[in-house]
Amino acid sequence: MTLNNVIEAILLAAEKPMSVDQLVTLLAEDELKPSRDDVKSAIAEIQQRYQDGVMSLAEVASGYRFQIGSDYAPWVGLLQEERPQRYSRALLETLAIIAYRQPITRGDIEDIRGVAVSTQIMKTLQEREWVRVVGHKDVPGKPALFATTRQFLDYFNLRSLDQLPPLAEVRDLDEIGRSLELNLNLAGSDDAGEEEVASQGAVSPELPQDKTLH
Repeated sequence: MTLNNVIEAILLAAEKPMSVDQLVTLLAEDELKPSRDDVKSAIAEIQQRYQDGVMSLAEVASGYRFQIGSDYAPWVGLLQEERPQRYSRALLETLAIIAYRQPITRGDIEDIRGVAVSTQIMKTLQEREWVRVVGHKDVPGKPALFATTRQFLDYFNLRSLDQLPPLAEVRDLDEIGRSLELNLNLAGSDDAGEEEVASQGAVSPELPQDKTLH
């Protein structure tokens, strides 16, 4: 049994991305006992083998995972028993602002959007683990500072925030999330009455064009 085959099997079975260090630790007691360089080399060879296939071995913030190419999304989507809910324009605008201006307070987000940000939006982003509180701004009231998480990077197939498109080149969040992981559904708010949950005909928003974002 080769190291390549073992790592391929592990990553295919893993529920979450796995890093090189995690793979080394997992196999430390195995007879293979690979080094970090061994694992990196195996991953590179696996990536090369899959590069023209239906699946690819992608690197995201948390490590490596197999995923189906976005070209096959229409057919893979046929497996879904229910149409996944989509997030509202307001929520996606808020997420985009946080991604590009982090760390940022809720008040600053509202200043950029020009409207209030509902508690439900912030709750949903945090429950989804895309956003978290990273500190408090040193002003009266000590408002919370929000930033994106490693889960956000993983979901949007990013290794780091440096991979976000330059804001001047982006006009909607679809460009940021074009390679969304196919086996995750976008979940709306549990409160069906909240206007923040998008209707089936909703579209992803344009990013705020406020110059303060640049």
